[in-house]
Amino acid sequence: MNKILLSIAAVLAICFTACAQKKDKPNVSNTSSKTLVAYFSATGTTAQVARNIADITGGELFEIAPQSPYTEADLDWNNRQSRSSVEMDDAQSHPTLKATKTDIAGYDVVFIGYPIWWNLAPRIINTFIESHDLKGKTLIPFATSGGSSISNSVSELKKSYPSLNWKEGKLLNGMNNDAIQNWITNLNNQ
Repeated sequence: MNKILLSIAAVLAICFTACAQKKDKPNVSNTSSKTLVAYFSATGTTAQVARNIADITGGELFEIAPQSPYTEADLDWNNRQSRSSVEMDDAQSHPTLKATKTDIAGYDVVFIGYPIWWNLAPRIINTFIESHDLKGKTLIPFATSGGSSISNSVSELKKSYPSLNWKEGKLLNGMNNDAIQNWITNLNNQ
């Protein structure tokens, strides 16, 4: 009888441990966790990657859109007076978001996508983060870039928002769905 009780206790301990670990590490590759794929895309490149992530994870897409869309002239990084240049030169810049009715409170996992601007996330990403309560959520940055890595942008986001639960980010330029799936699968092992 004691052996049976000990066996049952051991099985229960293993189950409780597994459940606790599962709670600490939301599964981002299926719908066991509610996933949001939030993204800012000025030219459509990051939007396509976000759609791929949403397809793979079963997550809901959410566009981080500025109240006033960026024009081609706004994005001219060679012009120090362009809107994007002025915003990136000012760390306190917080571009206004387009009004939305999406409530992100119910999401466990939030992918945050953006193009790399001046080796950083665009300032509108800071506006998004500061406009929503992201405490207790798993945040996964992803980016596209013409030449920069994602490392500095993720480092700066972690430094600016140290109380948030950040996973390592990934630059997803030209990655096919299989490569994105592998990355997402590996996130669950971190």
